[in-house]
Amino acid sequence: MSQELIEKAQARKASFSADQSDPLKPHAGKVAIVTGACGGIGRATAEKLHADGAIVIGMDINPAISENLKGEGLSGVVCDITDDAALEAAVDKVVADHGGLDIVVANAGIFKSGEYIEVLGDSWDLHMKINLTATQRFLRFSIPYLKEGIDASIIIIGSRNFSAPGPGAAAYSVTKAGVTQLARVAALELAPFGVRVNTLHPDAVFDTEIWTEEALKKSADRYGMTVQEYKTKNLLRTEIKSTDIALMVSTVAGPAFKATTGAQIPIDGGNDRVI
Repeated sequence: MSQELIEKAQARKASFSADQSDPLKPHAGKVAIVTGACGGIGRATAEKLHADGAIVIGMDINPAISENLKGEGLSGVVCDITDDAALEAAVDKVVADHGGLDIVVANAGIFKSGEYIEVLGDSWDLHMKINLTATQRFLRFSIPYLKEGIDASIIIIGSRNFSAPGPGAAAYSVTKAGVTQLARVAALELAPFGVRVNTLHPDAVFDTEIWTEEALKKSADRYGMTVQEYKTKNLLRTEIKSTDIALMVSTVAGPAFKATTGAQIPIDGGNDRVI
């Protein structure tokens, strides 16, 4: 972060006119960063924000992001979010290149199931490092620019596990509870600056690289279900896809939620343990 970049963001905001906005492009003129954007929820979110008018930079440790996200106003950057210096430099470059920052989506994370507390070792530390600490760092490096942003918004991708954890998922569940609490504090701290902070809690989003057909079959068999039954084992009996999460992210970051901050929004088809 530099004073020069802060002043650049201030100048951009001062020149922005709401009259220029397009109702069909609610994020026109905005700049967004999405982490964990090579595939799944992150990629769908980056593409949706871009379709809704934003300049979007996706970040991911996977080199394939450079190919997966490319086009006018849409790009992918290789970045290890656990490397503080690299992450700060990446955020600063976005502001230097585009004049400011308005939307950040903290989506990057890992999930390893079947690891019970009594055997948790390095995996616990890895979950903390990626899911929780890196999210705090991402906010830390972004907030000075978001304070000068246009209708600035932070979206944290949480999980159903924060309120309804399961056995064998202690590390993941604890970190998702942690980022949820981080978002609540951020909402309190940033409201005076007009920066909104909200958390989305997806569940059972299976159209990602993590969920291979083999993994789905194995999990479905454990419940005595077919794969399709397993995909829709929620109250609404609906399959939740990455594009559903992306649509909600863009909506929450937009004018429909201009008076909402500190919210926790489930996208899980309805879960009796959560309700």
